[in-house]
Amino acid sequence: MKNSLLKGLMVFLTMLCTSLTYSQDVSGTVSDASGPLPGASVLVKGTTKGAQTDFDGKFTIKNVGSNAVLVFSYIGLKTQEVNVAGRSNVNVTLKEDSAELKEVVVIGYGSVKKKDATGAVDQLSSKSFDNVGAPNPADLLRGKVAGVQVTQSSGEPGAAASIRIRGNSSIRSGNGPLIVVDGVPLDGGDVSPGNDVGLGSQSARNPLNFINQNDIESLTILKDASSTAIYGSRGANGVVVITTKKSKSKEPQLTYSNSFTFSSLASNLELMSANEFVAKGGKDNGSRSYNWEDAIMRNAFSSNHDVSFTKSTENSSTRVSIGASNTEGIVNKTGLDKYTFALNNSNDFFGGALKVDTKVNYSNLRDQAALISNDAGFIGNLIGAAMYWNPTDRLTNTDGSYNMSPNGGSGINNSFLNPALLSDAYTDYTNTNKLLASIKSTLKINDNLNYQFLFGVETSNSTRKSQLSPGIQIQNVAQATAPGSSVVKFGQAGVTQIERMSRTFEHTLNYNKTFNDNFIFDALAGYSYYDYTASGSNFSAKGFDPKQTNLIDNIEGGLQNEYRASSFRNRNELQSFFGRVNATLYKKFLITASLRSDGSTKLGANNKYDYFPAVGLGYKVFEDKVGLVNSIKLRANYGITGNQEFAVNSAVARSTYLINGKLESDSGANANLIWETTTSSGLGVDFALFNNRFTGSVDYFMRDTQDLIFPVPAATSQPGPPSPRFVNLAGNLINKGLEVSANYKLIDTQDLTWDISANASFLSNTMENFAGFLEAGGLNGQGLTGAFSQVVTNNEPIYSYYMYEFRGYDAAGASIYADAAGADATLGLAAKKLVGKQGLPKMNLGFSTNVAYKNFDAAVSFYGAFGHYLYNNTANAYFFKGAFNGGRNVPASVATSPQDAGDPNSPSTKYLEKGDFLRMGNLTFGYTFTGAALEKMKIKSARFFVNGQNLLLFTNYSGFDPEVNTDKTLNGVPSAGIDYLSYPRSKAFALGLNVTF
Repeated sequence: MKNSLLKGLMVFLTMLCTSLTYSQDVSGTVSDASGPLPGASVLVKGTTKGAQTDFDGKFTIKNVGSNAVLVFSYIGLKTQEVNVAGRSNVNVTLKEDSAELKEVVVIGYGSVKKKDATGAVDQLSSKSFDNVGAPNPADLLRGKVAGVQVTQSSGEPGAAASIRIRGNSSIRSGNGPLIVVDGVPLDGGDVSPGNDVGLGSQSARNPLNFINQNDIESLTILKDASSTAIYGSRGANGVVVITTKKSKSKEPQLTYSNSFTFSSLASNLELMSANEFVAKGGKDNGSRSYNWEDAIMRNAFSSNHDVSFTKSTENSSTRVSIGASNTEGIVNKTGLDKYTFALNNSNDFFGGALKVDTKVNYSNLRDQAALISNDAGFIGNLIGAAMYWNPTDRLTNTDGSYNMSPNGGSGINNSFLNPALLSDAYTDYTNTNKLLASIKSTLKINDNLNYQFLFGVETSNSTRKSQLSPGIQIQNVAQATAPGSSVVKFGQAGVTQIERMSRTFEHTLNYNKTFNDNFIFDALAGYSYYDYTASGSNFSAKGFDPKQTNLIDNIEGGLQNEYRASSFRNRNELQSFFGRVNATLYKKFLITASLRSDGSTKLGANNKYDYFPAVGLGYKVFEDKVGLVNSIKLRANYGITGNQEFAVNSAVARSTYLINGKLESDSGANANLIWETTTSSGLGVDFALFNNRFTGSVDYFMRDTQDLIFPVPAATSQPGPPSPRFVNLAGNLINKGLEVSANYKLIDTQDLTWDISANASFLSNTMENFAGFLEAGGLNGQGLTGAFSQVVTNNEPIYSYYMYEFRGYDAAGASIYADAAGADATLGLAAKKLVGKQGLPKMNLGFSTNVAYKNFDAAVSFYGAFGHYLYNNTANAYFFKGAFNGGRNVPASVATSPQDAGDPNSPSTKYLEKGDFLRMGNLTFGYTFTGAALEKMKIKSARFFVNGQNLLLFTNYSGFDPEVNTDKTLNGVPSAGIDYLSYPRSKAFALGLNVTF
């Protein structure tokens, strides 16, 4: 009996211990390569029991069996199963799910892990701009990257945009970065023609319009010399690398996306109504129906549709996309239609030893433009005509015809243009076909060595057709008479065509080997050849029969003596040898060194080649640590880059001319011309804090540009038409700056995520050792012939304002200005002077935040520029007392000002305004649909979104918009911060749907 009791007690104790074993609590920490992982899922396999890790990556699950299996998972990381095996503490480190999810940034001729980069490199993925409406890639960068400023020339669809990376490195044009698409450097020249029908010139369209936003996988910005010097003579202004999307799905996947956008005028100029105009003493012509906006503007509607198909196998992947968009402009008869096709195909052969990538990007662009020119005179363009029209005057007569003689003037307009008639009389279409294609073959020689050959071709053909019908008669515009005739005919038509073709040939050899944990080595050697060809033609005529309507297709109908024709063709070749070495020592020290030699046919025989070296150093103070400080990396760089964006044949004989029966060469060429060179240096730090929730970087840089290329008037004795001669000027353009960027993950759980990103850049530039005084910032309008507003001179920022300093009005209503000594003076004694203000912003900033809760998401972004001034050329040319007394409409403050009607509207600080602004760029709300209903329809995912663009603007600028960049180039020197009769910006609301099958 005693033994029986003892056996029973042993069985009971065994059962109790077994029971306690199966009901133990299990705790632990889940991490990834960067440290503790908040929000990771931990599940007991085969049950619904589980937990989620807290802020420190810790978890606890109660009553877990000793032989249970725990399943650890996190989005983007490999799911891992772990047997408890009786343990009460289980720690797990999850690994990245695939190489695609590693933080890798694209650089010149390759890629590198962000944590191993020695240069200042920023990358935006498609997730950053999937629901941002942007007609070209430049808009996607706005406010997103420290040190990058994007300014669109106007609000017109397809308008040109300037991209400045770390400010301006040249005093002339050619300040834009090199654009590289899928490894192919773009030509960079104007793809479409400009135009001029006598009311001022119009700029070419944006050359990046051909790329469909939905085809872009990432945008990488290379900013310092250690990352851009590999591009040699084209890297001085930074590099933007665009990578297009490829297939990532092994199953066939079809995606359709659309958006519908409604746009309207964002801000208005406060001109007087008809009643106000009369009350202030303006001439009353009886009508009260005129509204200048209604005369030329509309509420616009746009639509966008994209379809893509992807499919991958073990040895191949294919992505095909087709896009179609129709964008109406808010000004009548303006818009942009875009049709795109993209193919990205990759195939592996011989067991992966050979890989062939084929990429094709084709687009057809159809632009329609209004007569909104950059340099219209007193008579104005469409915007000017609409604004100054007497609001008490009618646009049409009682019989429906246009009122062609406002204020009782003659039928030939020399003071007033009927804006509705001008809009109707002007036709302007541009049709552009663009192809960018490449084939890249990569041969794997062994595990460490591979050879790559890239062939790329970029072609474009653009034709611009425009006419000003003879139905509108403007003094000295589109006006002609036949020899021996006194009959004046009007009307002008022209056709301009530009064709471009470039070819890229690149051979690279790459060696990569990890010798041991303390030494990783990567080397690149390469040769490239680029061939750029451009040609074009133009023919036009004036003086057509008044009954003619279609002048474009009947240009020979113009007067024979007014027929004009011209053509051009040029070619430029560039040959390069380059190499780069990357090394990692003891897991902490990073070294990047590169050297490129460029030779160009642009330069004379003695200066065809130059060398561009660079070195970058990095030191990982901390890496993959847990706690407050997770990683800190210090960076330093030094290098030399070049700028070859100057006119073709500036250094060699440009043309030959038949003079008195003898062929003579153009003597304007400068055989001693050399590239501008920019020496750059910088220091930076990358950091990750608070368990990698707070990440960012700080960079300081300095750039010194020498051998400044500038056009000067050629000798009058040279043969042929007059053209400038390019020379290298003595002097240094110094750019300095500080850049700060940061991202903070406020919340990062399975159901709720919230992050904030911000960036700011502080820039300064100064001309040093410069003996010149270059006029810039040309002005136009009544009384402004030959006027300018900016200069480039020593010890001053480029594009510094130079003008009269306005002090108010005297008792007689005459403007008072400062004299040379700073005292009040009349115009006769006043002195133009540097007023201590510049057109380039001193600070740029961007801010964005993204929130997602379960199926809902929202995002908002802001950007702004500060510390600069804008010159309101529109107000200078149109808003003064004399214009009002002459019957033109002006703001009420001008009509009631003490200015005398005869006071000259000279360029002065009166029209200089602060350009500071902060704009809400985008606001988006979205919802992702899930559930059985989608599965029944074979839909993998579906998302609906609402997007607002340019909804808020904070500024004190009195013009349409402070974000303006009217091209006011004067004598080869560009401008910055001048606003003149520009196309107004719009605010927009969009609805969209993305569906994947």
